Amino acid sequence: MAVPAIRVAALTKRYGDLLALAGIDLEIGQGEFFGLLGPNGAGKTTLISALAGLIRADSGTLEIMGHDVTAASHHARLKLGVVPQELVFDPFFTVREVLQFQSGYFGIRGNDDWIDEILHRLDLHPKANANMRTLSGGMKRRVLVAQALVHRPPVIVLDEPTAGVDVELRQSLWRFVQKLNADGHTVVLTTHYLEEAETLCGRIAMMKAGRIVALDTTANLLSSSTTRSLKVRVAQPAAALALGGMAAGDWVEFGLDDPATVETLLARLRETGAGVREIAIGEPDLERVFVEVMHRA
Repeated sequence: MAVPAIRVAALTKRYGDLLALAGIDLEIGQGEFFGLLGPNGAGKTTLISALAGLIRADSGTLEIMGHDVTAASHHARLKLGVVPQELVFDPFFTVREVLQFQSGYFGIRGNDDWIDEILHRLDLHPKANANMRTLSGGMKRRVLVAQALVHRPPVIVLDEPTAGVDVELRQSLWRFVQKLNADGHTVVLTTHYLEEAETLCGRIAMMKAGRIVALDTTANLLSSSTTRSLKVRVAQPAAALALGGMAAGDWVEFGLDDPATVETLLARLRETGAGVREIAIGEPDLERVFVEVMHRA
């Protein structure tokens, strides 16, 4: 049986009185596209920092492709590529030089063909010989992704990779990452764009206050929500809002705990003179599930 790409067992980390990780247990299989979600302060970045060897946990076990992050740190780091949330870069080198130096850190010589492919895939070729300090924020983020991939790691962690980038970059980045995943790379994604996680991730863990409060396939998490929505386009929005609806663009949205209440709600809308012109039933999305899980937790 193949070893997990990532194995976390009873992992704890405390900063003074703050328990950042409160006994995390988690296994991520090889080849998964896995989502790690949670509000700010949930412990996601602490967990990623521990995986990357940037901090040492107080107790517990962390393994990457079977290599202990502490006892076999060199082998573990060779198996991992991390795209950090912060824009960290060296202002004295060109994009190509940065990637060549990064290759050298991992003892890799003659890596130019792979560097060229990464530059092409991330649309960085036109900037290959540009100094890092001249790049836009979006371009710098592409370079961070390229740095994480330069040693061809089997496990890739993306910590908010599309924060503050334009739609075109976001789409091209996901096409590239999806291809890497299809080729066998394990991808772990943290993001506040829940529609990205819903579309890309096969399995998701939700964290709150240093604990995993939900862990399941994306499909199962979505089906666990009993709350759907009734969206109505009306002639008199004020009348619909008075019944407890929420404005959603040109529509007014109502939560539905029981689909059988649709008929009653429509009758009340007619009675108020709202003037129903169009209706739509909305299925649960990951944002709704996330809010429900955080409230329960």
